Amino acid sequence: MSTVPKRFEILLVPSHVEDRGDASVTDSAVRSAVVEATGRRGESGYPIYEGHGVTADIDPETRTVEALLVDGRELDYGLTALVRPPARDRGAPGPTG
Repeated sequence: MSTVPKRFEILLVPSHVEDRGDASVTDSAVRSAVVEATGRRGESGYPIYEGHGVTADIDPETRTVEALLVDGRELDYGLTALVRPPARDRGAPGPTG
């Protein structure tokens, strides 16, 4: 049995953006949030992650968002939620000091 990741980064990207050209997914995102596991499960049965105004039920194996609230409301039409490990977990340099 796999372990549940402690955090994910959720990127909200306009779904109409078909060809990003040289732009990265991060550059195309209209909002991003690092969400942390709460230890609870949502109505979907998947773990609930919360942070920065975002609450999401995420399937940790497929990284599929099964339910999502942004600032307490459902996601606006035309936006897609993408999930990835946060920068720190992807090997990006952390804060120095």
